[in-house]
Amino acid sequence: MTDAQRQQERKALRIMIVILIPILLVTIAALVALWPSDVQSHIRSDASSYTVEGVTTPRGTVTAVKESSCSGQAGSVAGDTSTCAEITVKMSSGPEEGSNQQAFLTAPIYASGVEVGDQVRLYRVPIPDQPASYQFAEFERTTPLIFFGVVFFVLVVLVARWRGFASLLGLGFAFFILVKFLFPALIVGRDPVWVGLVASAAIMFVVLYAAHGFSVRTTTALLGTMFGLIVSAILGVVATDWAHLTGVATEDDYLLSAAAPDLKLTSVVICGIIIAGLGVMNDVTITQASAVWELAADERNKTVLFRRAMRIGRDHIASTVYTIAFASAGATLSILLLLAIYQRPLVDVLRTEQFSGELIRTLVGSIGLVMTVPLTTLVGVIAVSSGGSDKEPEGALGGMPDETPRLQAHEPPSSTGSDLDAYRRPTDS
Repeated sequence: MTDAQRQQERKALRIMIVILIPILLVTIAALVALWPSDVQSHIRSDASSYTVEGVTTPRGTVTAVKESSCSGQAGSVAGDTSTCAEITVKMSSGPEEGSNQQAFLTAPIYASGVEVGDQVRLYRVPIPDQPASYQFAEFERTTPLIFFGVVFFVLVVLVARWRGFASLLGLGFAFFILVKFLFPALIVGRDPVWVGLVASAAIMFVVLYAAHGFSVRTTTALLGTMFGLIVSAILGVVATDWAHLTGVATEDDYLLSAAAPDLKLTSVVICGIIIAGLGVMNDVTITQASAVWELAADERNKTVLFRRAMRIGRDHIASTVYTIAFASAGATLSILLLLAIYQRPLVDVLRTEQFSGELIRTLVGSIGLVMTVPLTTLVGVIAVSSGGSDKEPEGALGGMPDETPRLQAHEPPSSTGSDLDAYRRPTDS
């Protein structure tokens, strides 16, 4: 970057800080005002326990596996020929530590692969005046979770260096805001739109600047993302009310409503729409802001610069929209397979709460994403123009003579070249 370009970016950054500081102050004030207190009083006293008081999940090691028929077992159907199993577990924690306990495995659990030496957890159900009853709960997954977590951390730091480490710190802050602010605020009954937007703004301030540095490009992306989230929040409220989305689609939703009486399940739907669009919008706005500044090195005309940047933005929109759709399909794959088995009409399926909610979440997020791209591009073009110096540099890269040939943005690329050639600087040729 030349001195002229640095001066241009610094001047644009000073202008954008004037907009940024009020947003930051409002975010901090809203966090303080909405921060939940005495959350436990809004949760039923028996909500943290299982169906029977005193149920725990002690850990143990499988010492024996014996196959058995699933016929007559809970959840089986007449004529079921599947293979279940009974396991012997030596308890390594709990009141009966060191003892051997028996537990039954259903066909899907046994088919996943159970071997001697596997670590498992069992439900321990206390029974008055009798020995406690044990049932299979789940596999102990601590070791694989730690392994893949460490591999992910190491690879991110090795490949992305400091930026990767900073992004991981930002990710940790995002989880902190979700767990300590957003979730409790919804439980105590705070307004979901304000909670979702304030939490998203706080996360963006830290995550974007930690991962991409404090620059006018990052600030442009921040403003564009905030606009997209506001659009998603407004449309989310309208869609939730219009489509009568209750937030009650599965058995877990009923449990959630019973455990936290002050929690409105429609709030979960609205906040889910806002948070779902946060990550993908960040990706798009950062890319788009960088595209504007890279193209600005070769193009001074604002109209042409906007058109060239939008050519990149349209490609990004096209790829991101079906990325969102595939992610949603992957999240509901088991339900989609069940529908294929039952062969229910697609129109009837889409009208159900579970699928309508997911479809509306995807559509609203995609609308916010599409509207974010042109706004981010426009903000970037304005920032570049307002930060321009009174005297234009001698050449696109500084120090180059005026007669250095440049690729004119309004001329279409050669039919024999790729579209990428239209964005390439003259010195890249």
